[in-house]
Amino acid sequence: MLKLVMRLSPAARLAWFAAVFALCVVVFGAFVRLSNAGLSCPDWPTCYGQITWPHHAHEVARADAAFPHRPVVPGKPWREQFHRMIAGTLGVLVLCLALAAVWRRRWARWTVIGAAVSAALGTFMYIAGEHVVSSLLAALAIAAPLYVAARLTRAPPWRIAVVTLSLIIFQAMLGMWTVTLLVKPIVVTAHLLGGMATFALLAYIALRLTPVGAEGNELAGLRRLVVLGIIVLTAQIFLGGWTSTNYAALACGAGSSAFPHCLGQWWPRMDFHQGFILWRGIGVDYEGGILDGPARTAIQMTHRIGALVVFVYLGALAVMTYRRRLRSYAVAIALALVLQVALGISIVHFGFPLPVATAHNGMAAVLLFTLLATLARTQPRIEIPDTGTR
Repeated sequence: MLKLVMRLSPAARLAWFAAVFALCVVVFGAFVRLSNAGLSCPDWPTCYGQITWPHHAHEVARADAAFPHRPVVPGKPWREQFHRMIAGTLGVLVLCLALAAVWRRRWARWTVIGAAVSAALGTFMYIAGEHVVSSLLAALAIAAPLYVAARLTRAPPWRIAVVTLSLIIFQAMLGMWTVTLLVKPIVVTAHLLGGMATFALLAYIALRLTPVGAEGNELAGLRRLVVLGIIVLTAQIFLGGWTSTNYAALACGAGSSAFPHCLGQWWPRMDFHQGFILWRGIGVDYEGGILDGPARTAIQMTHRIGALVVFVYLGALAVMTYRRRLRSYAVAIALALVLQVALGISIVHFGFPLPVATAHNGMAAVLLFTLLATLARTQPRIEIPDTGTR
């Protein structure tokens, strides 16, 4: 392992570090969301007007006076603001990786730097109340790296690094909308998917910059199946996020009678229409959820059905991967899959313990990583020089 690390280019090491850091951000973000701390800072990007958060008595009193509609809840503001800080740190890592991808091409380098400056200025304009100007600057910051990625002719991992910069800037906007739209389920779910996508892209970059892969194209058939597996898992991650953001995790009850049954039945009364309305009104406070029992039950049951589909498909994929002599990858997929299902059942059985629910989110990312690693292994090995862009 040490020899492999020493063989990696500096950019590959940065990509691996960023991917691991992104996983930590995703897991901590899940902890914030599942502990109902998503609105513990009523403003953005500050927290009660502070760069950190109020923790001394006089700071709490001043914060309560400034935000009487949402007084400080002890023990929660630090979670949200610390998550913003580490997410910002991840943004710096992604910026460094994007710059590494374009550094030898002057126009591309300055365009990426300009995008970062535009994003920073947009944040300051938002704090100053200039929301229109802030939105225009944010749009420019997102579009500029996409333009660079479209024009680059380097190997795909480098272009993906630049695209990831656009994604993480958009992620920051989703974080802002999470607060301003009062944890609107579609926004929070999109924020979750964006975090997973950021981790996935960084992991894929790191994997492709690592000298592993097939000797030829003999694993093309398996590669297509892995891609389908990633799509299926992504759909299930969306359902998991939708379950969480609509507070439907315990819609079927808790304890041994809540699984595999739901409310003591195999098919209880459900309202799929209300459960899957993606966009609802502006100005509604969604903290705690607004759906009735049948709508939440529909969401929970759909998530369970999706879990069964994922279990069957990825289980079969693990068997096929094993038969293609990629045994370590097959074992990793199978192990992560079983652990993920076990954690999901434990959430219901034990009544939604926070550590288990957080681990369930983290294991989804780990399962996604096993598929990405298998995908990278099935692709032809490429040599990526560290010099020269066109």
